Amino acid sequence: MTGHALRQLPNIITTLRLLLAVPICVLILTENYQTVLWVAVIAGLSDGVDGWLARKFDCVSRYGSTIDPLADKVMLVGTYVSFALVGLLPWWVATIVVVRDLIIITGALTYHLLFGSYNMEPTVWGKFSTCVQITLALMLLGHQVYPIFPAISFQIGIGLLLVMAVISGGHYLYVWGGKALTTLREQ
Repeated sequence: MTGHALRQLPNIITTLRLLLAVPICVLILTENYQTVLWVAVIAGLSDGVDGWLARKFDCVSRYGSTIDPLADKVMLVGTYVSFALVGLLPWWVATIVVVRDLIIITGALTYHLLFGSYNMEPTVWGKFSTCVQITLALMLLGHQVYPIFPAISFQIGIGLLLVMAVISGGHYLYVWGGKALTTLREQ
């Protein structure tokens, strides 16, 4: 593999993960849980591999830095909406996931339109919130194939998801609102 191709590999993996959102949602909607569990595991592993490759070969790019979190958001929002559509989760849970991500994306786009380019680094709260969403999603999928989780584990997972959505969404608003105010004062 040439140096240029090797440097593009993380972006290719990230783009493929973004595209995996479609089959994941379709498989959930058709209740093909065994297959979707494997596709979700592959998507999850690819999330770690693309970042590791980008750092290892020093080929972190603006494209990858933008598409990577977007792929996570598209996949998780689609997954949670699909869960609600098939009755695995109540609609209010899917709504929380969607609203949190809409707030973050709307804030990022607004900042970009008003103030220009920025580096949006995920916060520790955002990473933990995403981790909770992924864990709950994998538990739900796994439970459809291997029903081993007690009901309380899902109640705890939903509770954590709610708390982390509020904390991380609020933190993003606080941080980026502060950056916007600082930029406005400097102008």
